[in-house]
Amino acid sequence: MLEMIVGVFVFLFGICIGSFLNVCIYRMGREQSVVKPASHCPHCKNPIRPKDNIPLVSYILLRGHCRDCGQKISPRYFFVELLTSLFFLALYYRFGFSVQGFAYCVFICGLIVATFVDFDFRIIPDEISVGGIIVGLILSFIFPSLQHATNHFWGLLQSLLGVIVGGGVLWLLGCFGDFIFKKESMGGGDVKLLAMIGAFLGWQIALLSLPLGSLAGAVVGVIIKLRTKESTIAFGPYLALGAVASIFWAPKIIDIFFHI
Repeated sequence: MLEMIVGVFVFLFGICIGSFLNVCIYRMGREQSVVKPASHCPHCKNPIRPKDNIPLVSYILLRGHCRDCGQKISPRYFFVELLTSLFFLALYYRFGFSVQGFAYCVFICGLIVATFVDFDFRIIPDEISVGGIIVGLILSFIFPSLQHATNHFWGLLQSLLGVIVGGGVLWLLGCFGDFIFKKESMGGGDVKLLAMIGAFLGWQIALLSLPLGSLAGAVVGVIIKLRTKESTIAFGPYLALGAVASIFWAPKIIDIFFHI
């Protein structure tokens, strides 16, 4: 019973964080402040009333429309809030109230913002990637167990190695692609995102996230190519997907790779 009550609290906390992530997604891509002005309708610009700003609930009650102008509100707002809360809940049941659980919640919040900004604008804000690298390094130093290390220095070193290996490998692949295709084949934001993944999860998971993300991106890319003839896709979301999959199932995924 207690575990269920805590789970409900974690879920509610997750949707509140998801509501803030929606603000970050909308404003960071447009290079706007995430602090001010207060939340408002993107169509009529009227401030959103407190009763209309309740995560998940308000969207349902308003049937996905602004109370003032009647314009449709993107279902993404609802989806991001729900997705964030489900991730928080999954991390709680997997790791409990642990250092790893806390760090991974912070990490996944960054991945969610990076994913949807990249989908919309084909950029990954430095506030997320570079800021995430710094946060990953700091957390790995304070909590060396995050990197499965026995002391603070070793935790920081493992995190730094993750940054170098993760970002370095993707940067080298990008240079090779630029040489072969005679045009930019890898964005700098993707390089910094994989470096951020390495900062939180270590170099091994950063390397695992790359083929997982490439596989997912290739499948989606083929589908998009067949439907729209578009030949480029945002790669960041698939790196993020590979990192999230690695958090929960890295040993099983590695075992599958070795038995293919």
